[in-house]
Amino acid sequence: MKQYFSFQWHITDECDQRCKHCYIFSEDNCKKLDQMTWKQMKETFYNCLDFCKVYHRLPYFYITGGDPILHPDFWKLLGLMKENGIPFTILGNPFHLNDENCRKMKEYGCEKYQLSLDGMRETHDWFRKPGSFDITLEKINCIKKAGIRAVIMTTVSGTNIDEIPDIIDTVAVHGADVFAFARYCPTSEEKDVGIEPMRYRKLLEDCDRKFKEYEAAGCQTYFNKKDHLWTLYEYETGEFQIPKAAEEGMIYGGCNCGNCHLTILPTGDIYACRRVQNSKVGNVFTDRIADVWICQMEQYRDYTKFEKCAKCELLAWCRGCPAVASGQDGNFYAADPQCWKEVSA
Repeated sequence: MKQYFSFQWHITDECDQRCKHCYIFSEDNCKKLDQMTWKQMKETFYNCLDFCKVYHRLPYFYITGGDPILHPDFWKLLGLMKENGIPFTILGNPFHLNDENCRKMKEYGCEKYQLSLDGMRETHDWFRKPGSFDITLEKINCIKKAGIRAVIMTTVSGTNIDEIPDIIDTVAVHGADVFAFARYCPTSEEKDVGIEPMRYRKLLEDCDRKFKEYEAAGCQTYFNKKDHLWTLYEYETGEFQIPKAAEEGMIYGGCNCGNCHLTILPTGDIYACRRVQNSKVGNVFTDRIADVWICQMEQYRDYTKFEKCAKCELLAWCRGCPAVASGQDGNFYAADPQCWKEVSA
């Protein structure tokens, strides 16, 4: 049975927002806005399909930006996806969504559309753009009416951690199909997520209780436990147990970097993970992705290098978030700063 391989494909930097925690604009707010030409997009698409053919994987695309709908060839790209029968998710803003656009996205094969909520109204609009909190909630129904699953994603930091339970209530009331959160990855001069390890564990505990209450009440929102530290939490609570049949040296879960995921930027640059600032491994315009995967990507698959995780019994299932760890000093294999587990040397 073939496994999926996901490509997070940024087709443009063009965006209606300048979010305070956005990695695209964090290093240089006056940066040139890059975007691929139609010719480059086709080359990139077939480079990705070539990779999947070589490694017997099924392609899955997360089309994003910036806001991908602002690319002049956005609809042509979706047509190319449909022509080749490739499923995809769109990660974008709510501002250009309407019934007609959502209907067209569905016709082209869009399965999910992901929006962001990074706090309640005052906090979210401070992070992103005045008025975007209300329009984001409004567009959940617009997406769902078209038959596309509406996903809400939250980036957790010390600024908004206390608001996460209220965000959960809000997305449940508005009928989001999926909710998940991930931690802020430090960029530029800010090198700290602003969350102590035990405070983050308390957040997981509070969210777990709330998720279960909603599930018991028949809530249709799927609460995706995206952060790999959920594995540690559920290991401690007994909900996750190490399988008796697990083989030594095998990787069964945790971070997909180096396993089944790559990011492609509008410049063509290939990143092992977009949230890892120094993880460029090639360029789709000059490199065959299939070659990059067995050469430059090897450095992200040496699991013995994890300074803390390599000593932990959960190495094959967790490994926290290397992107958050590398945000502090550029070390992909450093200890996750929010991991509360004590590991003996």
